[in-house]
Amino acid sequence: MRSQFNSALQNESIDRSSKQKKFCRFKKSGIKYIDYKDPSFLKQFINDQGKILPRRITGTSSKYQKKVAQAIKRARHLALLPYTTDNN
Repeated sequence: MRSQFNSALQNESIDRSSKQKKFCRFKKSGIKYIDYKDPSFLKQFINDQGKILPRRITGTSSKYQKKVAQAIKRARHLALLPYTTDNN
């Protein structure tokens, strides 16, 4: 029985073609400047703990990820965004 289970797992193929390709939304829409005064837009790049989401999750390019991080840090400094949340 155990050999049947192991062989079934080894013969499974992983379908990687069904993943949706990530794209940089800033390049696609032509956004040049990321405004730190728009907290509703910046909240898309923050998780529920208040951490900045990485590029592999958001799909932004390196250039714009740096700009997003800088805008989030500026908004936090001006108290437009929280550093952390109150969830325990």
